[in-house]
Amino acid sequence: MRPLSKVRTGKVRDIFDAGDGNLLMVTSDRISAFDVVMGEPIPDKGRCLTAMTAFWVEQLADVAPNHLVSVDPADFPEAASEIGDTAGRTMLVRRADMLSIECIVRGYLSGSAWKEYRARGTVHGEPVAPGLEESAQLPEPVFTPSTKAESGHDENISFARACELVGTDVAGAAREVSLTCYARASAWAADRGIILADTKFELGFIDGELSICDEVLTPDSSRFWPADQWRPGTTPPSFDKQPLRDWLEQSGWDKSPPPPSLPPDVVDSTRQRYVEGYERITAKPFSEWYGVARP
Repeated sequence: MRPLSKVRTGKVRDIFDAGDGNLLMVTSDRISAFDVVMGEPIPDKGRCLTAMTAFWVEQLADVAPNHLVSVDPADFPEAASEIGDTAGRTMLVRRADMLSIECIVRGYLSGSAWKEYRARGTVHGEPVAPGLEESAQLPEPVFTPSTKAESGHDENISFARACELVGTDVAGAAREVSLTCYARASAWAADRGIILADTKFELGFIDGELSICDEVLTPDSSRFWPADQWRPGTTPPSFDKQPLRDWLEQSGWDKSPPPPSLPPDVVDSTRQRYVEGYERITAKPFSEWYGVARP
C-alpha cells in the first residue's frame, strides 16, 4: 500500500494526493486566532466544518457544480487509514484549477468592510449608501472579492481589479454564482432564526466548468448571527470561535506566538458554539455525523 503524499499543510487543513485526479482534504481540530494557531485543539471542530460543507454543497448543487466526491470513509483510498483520524473530517474531492481571488459576498456591514466604510464611505472601493451603522444590513448583497495572499493578509479589491486578475467573463460568472449561493443560503438561514452576514467562496474550474470548492458556508468562512441578537450599531455574537477570541482579548496576550494555554471551559464553549450553529442550520443531530462519539 503506497502512502498518500501530502500536497499542502495549512493552519487547519492537510491535503493529500488521492490519485486519479482527486485529493483528500483533512480538516483538523486545530484552531487559529489572530493568525496564530492555538496549542489546544477544539474537539470535533474539523468534523463540524466538514459536515457543514457537505450539507451546503447538496443544497447548492443546482446553482453550480462542486468538487466533492464523497465524505464516506468507505470511499477513501485504503492508504487514508495511515493518516490517522479521518472519519467525518475528510472530503474526497476533485482537483480544480482554482481562481486567484476569494469570492466574498457581504449582506451586512461588518469586519474589514465596516472599517473601510467608516473611514471612506466605501466597501472594496465602491461607494455605499451613507449613514449606515456597524452590522447594518446593506441595501443589497454585494460581491466584494479579495486577493489570495501566500503570506500575511488577503487584500480587499474592487470588481474591476478582479476582472484584471481573472478576466471579465470569469469574474462576472464568479460574481453571479457567489451572489446566487449567498441568496439561497441567507434565505435558508433566516428561516431558522440566523442571519448570514457575509461569506467567502472558493471557486475553480473542473472539466471547464466553474465549480464550488473548499469549505462552503462554514462558521470559519462565514459570519452567522442569531437574528434575535442582531442590532445595528453593535457586534452580534457569532456561531464560530468567538468564545476563544473573547477570552484571548481579555487574557492580556499580545497576539504574538506562543499563545496562552486555553482553559478547558473555553475549549468546551467554543466547541459548543460550532455544534450549535451546525444543528440549528441543518436541523440534524451532530452526533449522527461520521466519527462523532455518541453520548
